[in-house]
Amino acid sequence: MTDTYEALIGIPSSHRLRLVSTKVEQRRGQDSDVYLLEELEGSVVVARYEVRDSMSIYPPFKKTVTWKKING
Repeated sequence: MTDTYEALIGIPSSHRLRLVSTKVEQRRGQDSDVYLLEELEGSVVVARYEVRDSMSIYPPFKKTVTWKKING
């Protein structure tokens, strides 16, 4: 899972993402998994991201993945 998000966010190959928390939300016809991820360089946290992986609960069941940088 984090490999996909590393490519989406575009972090350097020497960095990695660590999953911190997950929550599920359902609103406005969207079923969303929200992930809080930390970008690590070695063992140092250099940034945090929120990734929202959403799918429509109504046809045509469109899927979207968005992210935003929280800090760093």
